[in-house]
Amino acid sequence: MLERIARTSGTVAGTSARKAKVGALAECLRAAAPDEAPIVVAYLSGELPQRQIGVGYAALRDLPPPAATATLTVPQVDAAFTEIGAVSGKGSVARRRELVGALMARATHAEQDFLIRLLAGELRQGALDGVMAEAIAAAAGVPAAEVRRAAMLRGALGPVATAALAEGVPGLRAFGLQVGRPIRPMLAASAPTLDEAFAKLPVGGADQAADAAVEWKLDGIRAQIHIRRVPAHEDGHEDEDAHGHGHDDARQDAGRVEVRIFTRTLDEITERLPEVVEVMRGLPVRDAVFDGELIALRPDGRPHPFQVTAARTATRTRKIAEPVPLSVFLFDVLHLDSVDLLDAPGAERGAALARVVPGDLRMPRLVTGDPGEAKRMFDEAVAHGHEGVVVKSLASPYTAGRRGAGWIKVKPRHTLDLVVLAVEWGHGRRRGFLSNLHLGARDPATGGFVMLGKTFKGLTDELLAWQTERLRALATHEDSWTVHVRPELVVEIAFDGVQRSPRYPGGIALRFARVLRYRPDKSAAEADTIDTVRAVAPVLDDEPSP
Repeated sequence: MLERIARTSGTVAGTSARKAKVGALAECLRAAAPDEAPIVVAYLSGELPQRQIGVGYAALRDLPPPAATATLTVPQVDAAFTEIGAVSGKGSVARRRELVGALMARATHAEQDFLIRLLAGELRQGALDGVMAEAIAAAAGVPAAEVRRAAMLRGALGPVATAALAEGVPGLRAFGLQVGRPIRPMLAASAPTLDEAFAKLPVGGADQAADAAVEWKLDGIRAQIHIRRVPAHEDGHEDEDAHGHGHDDARQDAGRVEVRIFTRTLDEITERLPEVVEVMRGLPVRDAVFDGELIALRPDGRPHPFQVTAARTATRTRKIAEPVPLSVFLFDVLHLDSVDLLDAPGAERGAALARVVPGDLRMPRLVTGDPGEAKRMFDEAVAHGHEGVVVKSLASPYTAGRRGAGWIKVKPRHTLDLVVLAVEWGHGRRRGFLSNLHLGARDPATGGFVMLGKTFKGLTDELLAWQTERLRALATHEDSWTVHVRPELVVEIAFDGVQRSPRYPGGIALRFARVLRYRPDKSAAEADTIDTVRAVAPVLDDEPSP
């Protein structure tokens, strides 16, 4: 029943104790039918099995009264989401709203609240992958390490939960790295400086304590690229000369090279990137799995704005007359010629990568223990228009799906003092608080403000309470969703970059904006201007929209 999931979500959100979270999640999983386990895991992780179904905030307004009795089952909700996601064409927005309304009419108050937070992406309850993996282990009575390993190799916790609950450890050990099936990428932690990054790295021994790999960090598309050379006899196109002469190299070479490209969210984008496929087919490997970055570069080698790169992989975008080709920068290898390298140290994986990938296809890399040399590498990356560097341990294995201490990213932090123009009411744990801030920069030409986007990130409970009271006092008018305020309150915002955006009057928006602090010491007249914002990323000024 959906009611049990909603109740579990409330319990998990209401406690900060990891053990209590794990216990509540495990109890819910034990009660799920085997075919429901992947859906339950997804919902309690704040995700949909369908990924995106085209439901935004607007479709969640003006909902029908809740049902008095809980009757919704997990398969019924999953089927409804599938139907909503399949709607397309003329009238699709109205039809989605109709279907959302019909589903919500069958949900109790607690279930409605859960579904709203799930669909709005606001189900922040602490049921992260690590906690969920422990819950699956507890529900199935298996070691958590077995669950984590299986999830790493399968790329998803849902199927792992099914295997664990139905077959235990043998079912989990059936998962392995398969060329053609993506695994979760290794993630990098953060440090504000290179010295702190080096200090955070795990030490593999006295001889390895100082050195690390320092690589450029690009603002592109994280790509996991799988290559498999399919012999002619498997491909159905046997070479006549090789017929009947065994599985020799000549026969393998007679086949085709299969390349598959996956994003960091494990979505396949192979068909959209023929130029990348062609480059990867030329590598001298029999089978391999590479990790890397794809990015659109200008003729001078500097990056195009992120949306130019992202447009090459977008599923719902207008056709681009002359798409900008993407360049390949590989930085790791997880499997090479029938040998898994996940557990090999970073130094060994780096050497394997260098053996089969030419320098122009590898991420710029420096192995050093000298912070001065690392700083020069950092400055070089930033001078070329990139984000910074990633400092990598030479001793660490590839910890897929985890943000460990083996990789530490260092980026220059951009901040702006902006003015709050409006704010939206929150959901779930933030119900009753003003949460999502509309941010604006001063426009000296008009004396007004230019909106640059929204954010609800970086807000502590104390800030939420404070800004709710303060912004209500500044309100000029409001509807059921948004409170518009006098542009007086200044807030310091950190962000990762500036990109084009046709949604806003200024044509640009901040990327990954988050609140650092409010600035009561500053008036709106002292806030940063739109000219200052554009100066942060001048590359945008002459860039045509994709």
